Amino acid sequence: MSQRFMLDTNVVSHIMQGRDAALLARLTEVPVGQAVISSVTLAELEYGLQRKGQPVRLRNALTQVLLRMDVLPWDESVAVCYGEWCAVLEARGINLSDFDMMIAAHALALDATLVSRDKAFAQIAGRLKLQVW
Repeated sequence: MSQRFMLDTNVVSHIMQGRDAALLARLTEVPVGQAVISSVTLAELEYGLQRKGQPVRLRNALTQVLLRMDVLPWDESVAVCYGEWCAVLEARGINLSDFDMMIAAHALALDATLVSRDKAFAQIAGRLKLQVW
């Protein structure tokens, strides 16, 4: 199977803003179907839109993103990966936000590369494939 890239919420937000030419260029290098987002990322984006009063420009930008990327469901196998991995990290004294851990576990369970600009992920990058775009 081809390498999949799971885009974190902060990366999708930058894509939606449309002002980062280097990020947009990098995204165009990824074959169709290989850039995906977690349903957790979609939930965070929807929450952000609601908090901002549903600005039309951002709603349209999200719609465009969703036309080009699959939203993968957070299912039972991801939940098991999340539980196991959180327990291991907690025992090492590593704690990320719940949403960050859910997205990271989703990428890990699918053997996808997580694409993020969140520095917090650097502390768990050993087992998790991570790229900064």
